Amino acid sequence: MGLKNCSEKVKAAAYCRVSTDRDEQAGSLASQRLYFEEYIKCHEELEFSGVYYDEGISGTQTQKRQGFIRMIEDALNHRIDLILTKEVSRFARNTVDTLSYTRRLKEAGIGVIFIIDNIDTRQPDGELRLTIMASLAQEESRKTSERVKWGQKRRMERGVVFGRDLLGYTVKKGKLEINEAEVPVVRAIFRKYTEEGKGTHIIARELLAEGMRPREAAVWNPAVILRILRNEKYVGDLCQKKTVTPDYLTHRKKYNHGEEEMICIADHHEPIIDRNLWNRTQKELQKRSRSAAKGERYSSRYWCSGKLYCGICGNRFVSRTKICKNGARYHAWRCTAAAGGRTSKQGEAGTRITCGNRSVNEQSLLTCMEYCLTHMKQQIAGVGDPQQLYRTLLEYMIIYPDRSVEIYLKGLPFGFRLWITTSGKMEYYQTGIISMELTDPQFHGSDLS
Repeated sequence: MGLKNCSEKVKAAAYCRVSTDRDEQAGSLASQRLYFEEYIKCHEELEFSGVYYDEGISGTQTQKRQGFIRMIEDALNHRIDLILTKEVSRFARNTVDTLSYTRRLKEAGIGVIFIIDNIDTRQPDGELRLTIMASLAQEESRKTSERVKWGQKRRMERGVVFGRDLLGYTVKKGKLEINEAEVPVVRAIFRKYTEEGKGTHIIARELLAEGMRPREAAVWNPAVILRILRNEKYVGDLCQKKTVTPDYLTHRKKYNHGEEEMICIADHHEPIIDRNLWNRTQKELQKRSRSAAKGERYSSRYWCSGKLYCGICGNRFVSRTKICKNGARYHAWRCTAAAGGRTSKQGEAGTRITCGNRSVNEQSLLTCMEYCLTHMKQQIAGVGDPQQLYRTLLEYMIIYPDRSVEIYLKGLPFGFRLWITTSGKMEYYQTGIISMELTDPQFHGSDLS
């Protein structure tokens, strides 16, 4: 094997690797380590300098093999004179890596012996023989990768699930099983988004307020909520190969944008969300996505979004929608501080306290706007969508707890303060104007930012 006698012993180390962490492979790794330790100690000209190893790591890339990297660093720092390994495929399955590292080692005076392949990089023909064997090892790795991918695809076609647990489901032996404890969270997310018209940031805040916490984080990430809403598993379907590994050497995954055929199976497992709600959710996602593509914020989807202010604490009013027992939709506006969001002011003990302002019905605000425009004789005949007109003319509103609303229209140096009364519910809901007075503007220019 090219070992030469010399007056000074050669500091020899060994490298071994197994590509999985299964029990039988762990036994193989232990036997390899024992073999190399005994082998080196049996040669008088060699001084045992340790066995470096990696367990459960692929040989196609060296960046993740900590044992391998540590061995190379020790060799280049002259702690090792000679490296022994079983065969080329154990050292690396990437031809470029194999040649690159052996050349660096050779330049530093360190040889590598591949025992089974009978290659010694210190010999004149060592690199030629190593190039041939390394190429064969890389080709074998490619074939192994193709065989594994083929086998996985066949199993996916039979409905075997690849992947980890997700909110509402656990993966056991290739099957999805419902996690009953997390089902209410999933259904709340879909309900809030689709039926109540809330955005992901508001949903994230409300889930925490209702005691529904994510698995591995302190708060909900709106991006995670969006992924949940788009995940077909919740309606009982299964779609796999959403990501692919185009390069078997780097093992880097990327989103599948048509590089490989996805494998989708309808009605694969027990759903958490019914098909009707799922379909409506996907339409709502598309609708809001189109608005974002046009540069419109979904939070500005209403005619008065961002223009309602609290008369107590100065915070903005936000939209609140809920579905009543009879299926009707109730739309109101409420101060963010009163709605469980930001707090408005500080109490005597230094604690933050919430705002006590009441919510206001959307119909009441529309009545107030109509009244102001009629009073100013700006009612435009034949307007198809009055809310579009209101959006254009409204500068901002201030909501007070005494059932009064201040309205400021663009271009006017004064505002309107209206005192209102309400009666009835749902389709019988009515708003009456008790009195009105003109007011001075409360905000100017950048105050509205």
